[in-house]
Parts: sequence; structure tokens; C-alpha cells
Amino acid sequence: MALRIGYLLPTREHIMAGQPRAAPLIELAERAQGLGFNSIWAGDSLLARPRHEPLAMLAAVAARIRSVEIGTAVLLPALRNPVLLAHQVATLDQIAEGRLILGVGIAADVPNIRAEFSAAGVPFEKRVGRLLEGLRLARALWSGQPINWEGRWKVEHGVLGPTPYRAGGPPIWIGGSLPASLERAGRYFDGWLPIAPDAQTWGKQWKQVREIARAAGRDANALTGAMYLTLALDDNAGRADERLNTYLERYYAQPADQMRGRQACYTGPSEGLAQLVRGYVKAGTTHLVLRFAGDHERHLETVAALRSTIS
Repeated sequence: MALRIGYLLPTREHIMAGQPRAAPLIELAERAQGLGFNSIWAGDSLLARPRHEPLAMLAAVAARIRSVEIGTAVLLPALRNPVLLAHQVATLDQIAEGRLILGVGIAADVPNIRAEFSAAGVPFEKRVGRLLEGLRLARALWSGQPINWEGRWKVEHGVLGPTPYRAGGPPIWIGGSLPASLERAGRYFDGWLPIAPDAQTWGKQWKQVREIARAAGRDANALTGAMYLTLALDDNAGRADERLNTYLERYYAQPADQMRGRQACYTGPSEGLAQLVRGYVKAGTTHLVLRFAGDHERHLETVAALRSTIS
């Protein structure tokens, strides 16, 4: 399968720069489509890392861009009531005519994200159970059939409308590369979208995800193996490295070396990126979500020019 390449919109970066207008972000999405990118993505946060709300942003993108997939990288379902989320996602999938991918995660255990959960009235320690049950409830509602549910949420003969454009709802991918994350990906989800492993480790963990899926009686070949990668491209490797470090420290308010230890990054010339990506493709990656450390127009054009050498 040919590699599909996605582009993460800089929704947080624009808010950090005091630029809240949505139009420039939609224009970047249109530019990415014109350059041959296969998907457009948006991240999620309420207060910890302020940015445009991803489902609303992607609805605008989907209405303007008709030929590429859209996705969340990643949404935090535990922060949301699952009945409301099911309704929002179904409507968005109708707008996108079945092009939506729902990337989800459980959120990192850091103080500002714990505070974000507290502000939303959600117990941080219960986030995994809320995510799993909430998405089960959403999928049940997406059937369009009357649903009765007794759990964290109570639904009595509830019928959702509209249902998603795609029967059963959009594919749901989950992030994470810890053993429990791999278990969840293999047992319950349609794809795996981690942010951390190098290509060799990614391949080993992807094999584990597929083995878990088979052991659970699922079709491992139906799962999608994806990867989220942050880039700073520059022929001057030192300058690229400095750019990425500055970007990460501003984005997360944490030391760059800590963040680079937690997530996969690349700095340097485009030729090195091509080699790196070929390693992921060899390991089985079929969808790559790229986040750029600034200078988005140049990065979009550079990656587009590399396309024939990395897919």
C-alpha cells in the first residue's frame, strides 16, 4: 500500500502567535490538498494548550476541501460527554462524506493537563475508562437504533440522528506506545497512531498490535499503522535543530530535550527525512501525520517534492 501523508494544521501555533482567525488555517489546508497531501489533521486541547476546537475547524476544512481525508491528532474523548461527541462526530462525518478519521488519546500526565481535566469536571484518573466506555456508547449510537445504556452515562431508548456517513461511524485510531496502549490498539481500535517510537521500535510494536488483534479474534489486516512525526527541515542541520528546540519549548513550556525524548522528531536536510520515512514504510507504516516547526508553506512544498522518493 502506498504511503499516505497527512498535514497537521498549526491551530495551537496561530493562537500562541495571537492570530485567532480561522481563514489562514483553511487556506493552508487548501494549499496542502493542492500539493498532493492525503489528509488534513487538527489537534485538541481546552486550556492546557489553547487552540481552535478541532471538530469545528475540521468541519470548515471538510466543507472547502472535497478530495482528502480529515482527522484529529489526537482528540481527547474523556473530556467530552459521549452522547454530544457522537452527535458532533456523526454530523462532521456527514459534512466530510465519510472522509473523517477519529484519532484519539488518553492525554499525558502533566500538571497543566490534569488542571484541564479538573476545569472540565472530569476525574483525570478515570480517563481511560471514560474513553473506552464513551467510545463504545458513541459507536452504539452511530447504529441509528434505539439505545439503552447503563454505565457512567444513562441513555433510555436514545436514537441519534444523523448517523455518520460511513456505516458504523468513522475509523478510530488511538495513540500511545506503552504496553497498555498497544493492548488497547489491538483489541478495540481501527488503527494505531503513536508519537514516540523510531522506525525499528515502531515495527516491533506494530507486530505486537497485530498479534493482539488476532488473539482477540479481529482481522489484523484491517488495522491501519500510522505515525505522527515533528519536523524542522533545513540544509543547515544546526539551524534546524535550534528551530525545533525553540518550537518545542514554546509549544509545551518544557525543556526541548525532555520533549524530544518522548516523541519522534527530525531535524536536518530533506534527504535525511526521506531516509527516515523509508524506514517507517519498511516497518509497515501506511499513514504519516506531519507536524512542522514553523515555516509551513516551505515545509509543505519540500515534503511534496520528496513524495516520489519516500512513498
